[in-house]
Amino acid sequence: MKRLGFFLTIFFCCFVSKAQKQPIEAKLTSEDSFSMILLADPQSYVKFDVNQPLFELQTAWAANNIDQLNILTVLCTGDLVEQNELLVPDGVNGNQTSREQWESVSRAFERLDNKLPYVVATGNHDYGYVSAENRQTRLSEYFTPERNNKFSSCLVDVGLNAYGYPTLENAAYEFNTTTWGKLLVISLEFAPRNEALEWANKVVNETQYRNHKVILLTHSYLDHKAERFQTENYKLSPANYGKTIWEQLVYPNPNVRLVLCGHECNLGDFEENVSYRKDKNKAGKTVAQMMFNAQTAGGGWFGNGGDGWLRILEFRGDGKTIEVKTFSPLFAISPTTAKHAWRTNSYDQFTITLE
Repeated sequence: MKRLGFFLTIFFCCFVSKAQKQPIEAKLTSEDSFSMILLADPQSYVKFDVNQPLFELQTAWAANNIDQLNILTVLCTGDLVEQNELLVPDGVNGNQTSREQWESVSRAFERLDNKLPYVVATGNHDYGYVSAENRQTRLSEYFTPERNNKFSSCLVDVGLNAYGYPTLENAAYEFNTTTWGKLLVISLEFAPRNEALEWANKVVNETQYRNHKVILLTHSYLDHKAERFQTENYKLSPANYGKTIWEQLVYPNPNVRLVLCGHECNLGDFEENVSYRKDKNKAGKTVAQMMFNAQTAGGGWFGNGGDGWLRILEFRGDGKTIEVKTFSPLFAISPTTAKHAWRTNSYDQFTITLE
């Protein structure tokens, strides 16, 4: 009997111990919370082949923490690659061709396929040749609804791209929760065309979504001073930026409550690569707007891609509070660097209350 008990204990431990135990592990504040994981622009992780495993570490970490953090979905702010059509790497914009970059970022998201739904935005680097000279993108070659069976339960609508084809450049995902009710996450293309804004407006105003809490994910919206972009110097045309997105989509619709973006980045302190603001919409409800990027952390333009920094958005059980925490699985994995795994400045860790 003792031997049987011993072997049953070994079997049970092997069966339940699926996730790696790390020196620092993220935990929810409350058992009735759920979370969303926000990944910053991954372009600098995938432009150099040596950096790509660090982005894959982030998605692998998310997959390993589905239960621990009650993860509902993973969101990515865009600029999935450094250049969309680079055939000859120059060592400056990376040592991988664009195809290799797309394959790298796709491989990272494979860690989540059939485990978690995820929502990706398109950034300026995902279009054109170098950076948004036109609306051509290889996104639909690598990111399709069929690649992840978790999309079948949440993907509810897609818009047309600039060439008249439905793609995940503009897409809506529905999630049912016990504490926050029904959520709708909308991914909006970089510098959206009028048609994309019209599609998003149509979706959020459909009868079945009017009482949802809508989260808008788009690449370019706020700068590091929390000012909405009015225009940017890209050849892409037509295009709309943060100010117009606010005026035409966010402000008029009372169910849009949270806007998430990336894009803005600077060399210098981490504070210059994040921002946050809140405003009242037309109905007098609070709209939280947050920019998060990390691509110059870890060595600047030629560094490791961002030191593994991501954000954990913990949606508390009261249905109105979101705890924002900035965490690095890269630092958390080793006792040597574990003390650096959390960023705790006021701009890294704060509370959002949606009244």
